[in-house]
Amino acid sequence: MGMDEKKAYWDSRYSKEGKIWGDTPSKSAQYALKLFKKYRINTILVPGSGYGRHTKFFSNLNYEVTGIELSPVAFNIAKKFDLISRFINDSVITNDSLGNKFDAIFCFNLLHLFLQQKRKKFLRNSYNQLHAKGYIFFTVFSEEEHTLGKGKMIEEYTFESKTGRPTHYFTKDDLINQFHEFSVIEEGLIEEPEDHGERGSHSHILRYLFAEK
Repeated sequence: MGMDEKKAYWDSRYSKEGKIWGDTPSKSAQYALKLFKKYRINTILVPGSGYGRHTKFFSNLNYEVTGIELSPVAFNIAKKFDLISRFINDSVITNDSLGNKFDAIFCFNLLHLFLQQKRKKFLRNSYNQLHAKGYIFFTVFSEEEHTLGKGKMIEEYTFESKTGRPTHYFTKDDLINQFHEFSVIEEGLIEEPEDHGERGSHSHILRYLFAEK
């Protein structure tokens, strides 16, 4: 799935569903906050910032936040929803010009939407966007997700469960290996509730990783 297709997919979803996951931050973001406080984080980059649910959460707590979002529709919603953070309408794969100026990266459920080579490029960009002693907090779909194995297999542990949207499911070893350039501080599983309003709610079993450059 190319960038144009990804942009069209998310533009369509945000146009139809608006603030898809509501206004409140995820359980993962609230956990990441505890770690960011402990490690005295000040500046945060949020790749795949969507309509600003997580950027607003952190900026309201006086963090200096920058969000990168591919979808112009989500980007425009975010600028009205979060009046504090800075937003960039671009791809996390091609945007490599921000320099090493962030204390931390918070990335929620984005990495697993890319195939292997683009995951590597995304993580290389992430590494370069951090200060010398910067930190990352990433969440991804785990192999315990109920959708594992559904749809066409694209790569190992990667399935197209929705048309045009491949999803990779990470085991513990796979996730740690993806971040081989980082020193892992903490990793584990989070049961993340997700509320879709009238469409109902469900939970995802996510893997998270907190690591230092």
